[in-house]
Amino acid sequence: MIIDTAFARELAAHLLDINAVILRPNEPFTWASGWNSPIYCDNRLTLQHPEIRKKIASKLADIITNEFPKTEVITGTATAGIPHAAWVADLLNKPMAYVRAKAKAYGMGNQIEGGVAKNQSTVVIEDLISTGGSAISVINALQFVGADVQAIISIFNYGFDKSVENFKKVNVPVFNLTDYTTLVDVAVEKGFVTSDDLEHLSNWRNHPDIWPN
Repeated sequence: MIIDTAFARELAAHLLDINAVILRPNEPFTWASGWNSPIYCDNRLTLQHPEIRKKIASKLADIITNEFPKTEVITGTATAGIPHAAWVADLLNKPMAYVRAKAKAYGMGNQIEGGVAKNQSTVVIEDLISTGGSAISVINALQFVGADVQAIISIFNYGFDKSVENFKKVNVPVFNLTDYTTLVDVAVEKGFVTSDDLEHLSNWRNHPDIWPN
């Protein structure tokens, strides 16, 4: 779900301008999963741009304040969600935690760093959602300790059907600052791709596992 469509378009333009998102419909990238993809997204590049990361943090904070005012802890996903969660927690003057991909094999063996107590409400900050697998593992870890996961908010979401189905299973709403559909629309408007590429880009989003065949 996108709450602020104007901001979604503004952010999409920023991501394109700084090459945090690159579209190559005719020279696809290969993801770690083996999928061919016309898009590569690296939101970590926003860390180099204070004006953009401040806008992101401010919008994330606004969503939490307006939609989930009783949130007690801001949780980031490791690793890319951590800095954004920290900036949001600072803006809202709230505790912050982050969740590792798996528990440490040393020390206290923590998976949740900073701590989210049983029955505490939290919102999870994620930089990117594809199939939703990594974000759902974070939700599962939080729910295992009894935390009340109010929502997950991503900077960018590909909007795959598979991710929608996965999040329904854990019964956690998903909010996005911007998404693939918005980005492609802005990319055509700004000349990063042509209107002739739209069918190609749409086919990938609908069938990423077999595209471009």
